[in-house]
Amino acid sequence: MSQVKGLCVMDVDGTLILEEVIDILGREAGREEEISQITSRAMRGELNFESSLRKRVSLLEGLPVSVFDKAFDSIHLSPNVQEFISILQKNGILVGLVSGGFTPIVERLAKSLGISYFSANQLEVKNGLLTGKLVGQIISPQVKKETLEQWREELKLPKERTVAIGDGANDLLMLKSAGLGIAFCAKEVLKKEIPNYVDKRDFLEVLPLIDWLEWGKI
Repeated sequence: MSQVKGLCVMDVDGTLILEEVIDILGREAGREEEISQITSRAMRGELNFESSLRKRVSLLEGLPVSVFDKAFDSIHLSPNVQEFISILQKNGILVGLVSGGFTPIVERLAKSLGISYFSANQLEVKNGLLTGKLVGQIISPQVKKETLEQWREELKLPKERTVAIGDGANDLLMLKSAGLGIAFCAKEVLKKEIPNYVDKRDFLEVLPLIDWLEWGKI
């Protein structure tokens, strides 16, 4: 790819993929119901994201790191998302992933899709087991927004050449910060604030919203 003409930053859980990875991990820990209820409330904006994340992660204490292999094998990409990403990349649009999920999953997804820009949460591991704690910076709603802005500045792109796609309340700041924010199969709290949304889980439905994309002229 020669010159970068645009940037598209995508959320992962519930957007790029169908599942919420932390709920899959919760199932392995025998705490699925408790964790998924917290996840649902956090994505609707009813709970503070960071404190709810720390609570959910604490319930994963004692899981072996091999659980990430099992989780990765359990996830499914949203329909046509590979084709969507490929079309963007062929048109000089760099795709990045920014996730309130976890690096072992997001990194593997990024590599499988030819994506070099990604950011996610890191879980602490000791003696091959999760400690139930996070390490490093938490990918909060504010950090999602700042990550998009940092990548845009690094690429020397104008705001109008940035797209952000997400589904939950924790994506709101990032979507508002982009030139084009798209709520994808999103919670109502997001659709109330973001005028551009796609309710059908098909990423080819997103393409027409990016009006400066010349994909139809190739």
